[in-house]
Parts: sequence; structure tokens; C-alpha cells
Amino acid sequence: MSARTLLVATRNPGKMREYRQLLADYPGQLISLDDAGVPDEVEETGDTFLANAILKATTYSRLSGCLTISDDSGLEVHALGGAPGVYSARYGGDACETDGDRVDLLLHNLSDIPWERRIARFRCFTAIADPHAGGEPSASTVVGSIAGVIQYQPEGEHGFGYDPVFYLPSYAATMAQLPLEAKNQVSHRADAARKARRILAAL
Repeated sequence: MSARTLLVATRNPGKMREYRQLLADYPGQLISLDDAGVPDEVEETGDTFLANAILKATTYSRLSGCLTISDDSGLEVHALGGAPGVYSARYGGDACETDGDRVDLLLHNLSDIPWERRIARFRCFTAIADPHAGGEPSASTVVGSIAGVIQYQPEGEHGFGYDPVFYLPSYAATMAQLPLEAKNQVSHRADAARKARRILAAL
């Protein structure tokens, strides 16, 4: 693999599609963990998005020998004290096996909350680790975010995760109702990727 190969630390095809568009101007090949043949799974043991992003970027960079970008992101709902937060992908534990299950649990937990108190934000912490920097891999980090409201029913066929209930007042639509091109202009991951491009350019 070329020194310019950028490993995106994910096996999620939806996230990989987003990164291919967000980093379309990157002057090298973008590959996923499966493309790189990395069988290991890094357990997200951090108690913050930032800790998990750094852990994944530095570990996968070391395992693959590639420049690696990783993110940890999730949904924070004000009325739920910031939940599901860092546990967004594991919300509900073993009782919730799919994105739909987690969305249903979120809506159940907000069932008595009026519209004006259903404010939320997506946050994305992104880390970039360079295995060729010398010594143990360290990571440069950025953060992106977007605010919205959790609506009462899922709508939209695009996106993944909580996108179908994350309503954007300025678009009068959920994140899942936006075409990928539009989502990649406004999302929390897009916000972080714009900042990450400056780090990648310097590297």
C-alpha cells in the first residue's frame, strides 16, 4: 500500500460511503478495515468519544502500518441528560440488536417529553494517527457537531443510526431525508472532516 493510503477505521459501509465523499479530494486511496485485511476489533473502552477515537486511530494505525482516521460519534439528548452519548451504538445493550431497536428505545424514553424539550446534538470526534511519525503512534484530533430535535416518528430512507428521527429545522427534514450530498455538507461528521482535511494536508 502507498504511503498516502488512508485507512478509515470502520467496517460500516454507510460510514465508508460518507468518508469517500467527504474526503474526495484526498490525494491517495481510502480503504476500510476489511479492505486492509485487519481482522482485529478494537474494543471501545473509553468513557468519552474522544478517548475512543484516539484509541481506534492509534491501534489500527499500528496494526496496519497505514495513516489512519477514526471517529467516535453519537447522539446527545438534553432531556435524557446527554444519553445515549458515548453508548449510542450500544444503547439498550443486548436488548437492542439493530438501529431500529435503538431508535424505538430512544422514542420510548422521550414519549412524555414535549417538542420544545426534545433538543439534541450529534457530535463527532475524529482522530488521525500516523504510524511513520516515529515512536508510538499519537493522534491529532478535531470535533464536529450539529444541533437538531428528536421527532416523534422515523422518516427518511438515507443515512443510518438515529438519522431518521434527527430533525433539522432549517431543512424541515430529518437527517435521513437528506440526500447524501446534502447531509455531507451539514452533518457532524462533515464538520469534523473539514477540519481533518487540514491535518491530512499537513501530513
